[in-house]
Amino acid sequence: VIDFSEAYAPFYNGVFAPADVAVAKAQDLAGKTVGVTRGAIEDLELTKVVPASVEIKRYEDNNGTISAFLSGQVEVIATGNVVAAAILEKNPPKRPELKFLIKNSPCYIGMNKQEPALMAKINGIIAAARSDGA
Repeated sequence: VIDFSEAYAPFYNGVFAPADVAVAKAQDLAGKTVGVTRGAIEDLELTKVVPASVEIKRYEDNNGTISAFLSGQVEVIATGNVVAAAILEKNPPKRPELKFLIKNSPCYIGMNKQEPALMAKINGIIAAARSDGA
């Protein structure tokens, strides 16, 4: 129904844990407790691929998931890179780092179909912002 611009921002869902937690793939989560936001993409996708011994704790919103991670209720979180960045901004002792990617879904601008001039203009703005670091 609509066309999309070039991607303007990275967004991905992944599994994050402190540096000392050895996880590189879904199978490495065996026996661990993972926090997710209930019903989010990472909840749905991770649930499909983890071993049965993984305990998934579901929280009602990102703040609950973040709190569970920071307080030690869960060892690992599955969330979006934006949420992980928000945790890092607080400089907690448990600094999450990406262990593996669940789903890559960058951000795009949607516009009416078959608007080549608009598409070219928007893609030009994105390219200019990318090249100057904005």
